[in-house]
Amino acid sequence: MNTISALSNWRLKLRREGEGVTILRAATCDKDAVLPDELFGLPVTRLSDRCLAPGAADVPGEELELTCGVPEGAFDNRRIRRLTLPRALKSVGDYAFLNLREMEELCLSDALQGVGGACFMNCRAFSRLDLTRSGDAQGPALAAIVSALPQELLVTVHGGAEGELRLVFPEYVERYEENSPARHFDFKIGGAGYPYHIVFRSRRLNLSDYDALFPGMLAVEHEEDTALRLAYCRLRWPAELSERAAKTYRAYLEKHRAEALRYAVGTRDAEGLRLALGLDGLTREELADALDEARAASFTEGAAALLEQRHRLFPPRQKSWEL
Repeated sequence: MNTISALSNWRLKLRREGEGVTILRAATCDKDAVLPDELFGLPVTRLSDRCLAPGAADVPGEELELTCGVPEGAFDNRRIRRLTLPRALKSVGDYAFLNLREMEELCLSDALQGVGGACFMNCRAFSRLDLTRSGDAQGPALAAIVSALPQELLVTVHGGAEGELRLVFPEYVERYEENSPARHFDFKIGGAGYPYHIVFRSRRLNLSDYDALFPGMLAVEHEEDTALRLAYCRLRWPAELSERAAKTYRAYLEKHRAEALRYAVGTRDAEGLRLALGLDGLTREELADALDEARAASFTEGAAALLEQRHRLFPPRQKSWEL
């Protein structure tokens, strides 16, 4: 078995092909694991079926070990919390990430063209997607992943014409309910998030279409925390945000001022906190509570901004003395 240095510890089975490398099996002991962009001078372009699935059957292929210091713990992909995929990756096979129950974040390039069936089955902790645009044109990777998952996803997009962008795709629930008189099961979808997961046209996301869904989401039963995060992210990273949509998002945050302040402080987002401090109707009590949380979290920049806004909105009374 060949051994080379890399950014993470891996034991790989692979196949060299004409213009790229297919990884057939991959196992790591790292919680923050990075698959290599290149091997043997060739880009890694494909992950095969069940590539990272724990317990997948062995397959024939060239063996390679990647080392990054002394491995800690067993080589068990169930330990993965954050996974970074190769930049030139074009396709991911069926069940590739099956049973990665602890994986919370996936980082990849939108050079990815295809995602196999049931790729994220049982990836129950998966909640953050970090996507880097390989050019100004939008690739199909975002649509391929978001449309395949029912859980809430926070998506961060780097690069491209819009600059940095953060989007929340709310959760929805799929379930079968027994219909005894008809002797069959009815398939039902619950939750306000389903339209967000299918908003893509020709595997591309139009931000106007995305923003147009928000009033409909508020009109049905929904999670207020999710709606707050969604509105906050669109105002905080307002790529292609129309004035009309901005007013709708802002109106929602102004009804949930305390929660918006708490979210900005909890994420230590100084720029987002300034956004929340510009909301109309802030009360002395809301500012005081947020200030206590900022101090408890040692968020000094946030505490300073809160103190400044409190002083501006509620200046101390000048004492007067009469003789």
